[in-house]
Amino acid sequence: MAAPELHAPPARTRAASLPFEERRRTIVDAAIPLLMEHGEQVTTRHVADAAGIAEGTLFRVFPDKDSLLSAVIDRILDPEPHEEALAAIDASQPLASVVAQAAETSQRRGADVWQLLSRIGKRGDESARRPMVESPALIRLFEAHRAELTVTPKAAARNLRALTLAMSHPLLVERPATPREIARLFLNGVAQDSSC
Repeated sequence: MAAPELHAPPARTRAASLPFEERRRTIVDAAIPLLMEHGEQVTTRHVADAAGIAEGTLFRVFPDKDSLLSAVIDRILDPEPHEEALAAIDASQPLASVVAQAAETSQRRGADVWQLLSRIGKRGDESARRPMVESPALIRLFEAHRAELTVTPKAAARNLRALTLAMSHPLLVERPATPREIARLFLNGVAQDSSC
């Protein structure tokens, strides 16, 4: 009987040299889904493997696991991607469509933030205390519909964000409202006669 043919494990190739900020971004990108799934139990070895680098390379970018976790939290809480998604909404659509799309965009961001912060324990509790900042992109959407509003675009933006959070957060509702439900409540209220 012939001996089974043995194959050497594939040689680990060295990661291409990247500029520091690009390497940092690559590591954080690799860490996000792992933290979403495993929380703080994720190891730097897992993150390095997911990023396609040696663990030593990870530690040349992040001195320790805590600094890596902080960078991931900062990325998830960064408002810029959310602002870009809101800015991509066509403001020339009817107000109800604009509001529903803005609510959907905010729900996606809220779900990502909530999932990560709930997976990382006390560190997530501390990060959740950051104040909510204004959303210039959402304000601009409402400015395009100023004639249809009873409040300023800034107030409309704040109110929509608060209502979306209240109707979507897993600790506040049994099931998240749909974006259309949020838009309907935001635009029409709950009373049959809105003459108050």
